[in-house]
Amino acid sequence: MSSPQTAPQPPSGPRRGIYLLPNVLTTACLGCGFFAIVSAINGDFGRASAAIFLAMIFDGLDGRVARWTRTESVFGKEYDSLADMVAFGVAPALVAYKWGFAAIAEYGTSWARFGWIASFFYVACAALRLARFNARASTVDKRYFEGLPSPSAAGLVSAYVWFASEWYDLGLAGLVLTFAVCLLAGVMMVSGIPYPSIKQIDWNARMKFFYFVIVPISLALVAAEPPTMLLILFSIYVLLAPVMYVIRRVRRAGNG
Repeated sequence: MSSPQTAPQPPSGPRRGIYLLPNVLTTACLGCGFFAIVSAINGDFGRASAAIFLAMIFDGLDGRVARWTRTESVFGKEYDSLADMVAFGVAPALVAYKWGFAAIAEYGTSWARFGWIASFFYVACAALRLARFNARASTVDKRYFEGLPSPSAAGLVSAYVWFASEWYDLGLAGLVLTFAVCLLAGVMMVSGIPYPSIKQIDWNARMKFFYFVIVPISLALVAAEPPTMLLILFSIYVLLAPVMYVIRRVRRAGNG
């Protein structure tokens, strides 16, 4: 009498540690956002801004690691959005608020109110941007973001505050510009302007010279003078897409 055959065991999935790795990176992103908030409260705006840029690195890694290890999950996506809201929504607005609010309030209550409203406007736009991204993630063109990504918006605000904090006195014009940058970043986040997705870069494309020569040079310049170079790079990314969008619309109107 033959013994019953044992049913084949299904292939085992990723180990638990590998499965948790993307969430650990997301937690690191969240921790950087929290550290930025605490640093801003303590008046250390250089560290606060640097922490937000470090959060961007962890935010870029968690999704890639999840795809490489095939451990993507609905929980991970939701957790990532919550971490992004803290690191790229609340933290940059609070950094800008703590940097400029007390100084701009000296020019009158109307200016102080402008600073408060601009900071909150940025937070609200970041929340709307993340909600829209989650709702349309499965239908949009992966090559582009609909509106300015929240990490890039945070980069613009943080780079400006980091740059401005090295000046002794910017005056009213510089303080107004601080909150104007918050307004601009907020508007771009909720706009429908397409921004190219760095995640979809084809590293085998013809632009190898750009990726392997220009990018390392840019990183070297950032390492040499972080606030100035980061402000320049993020300003170019934020402003170039609207300019190209307007040019395309004008060309279409001319051809029509």
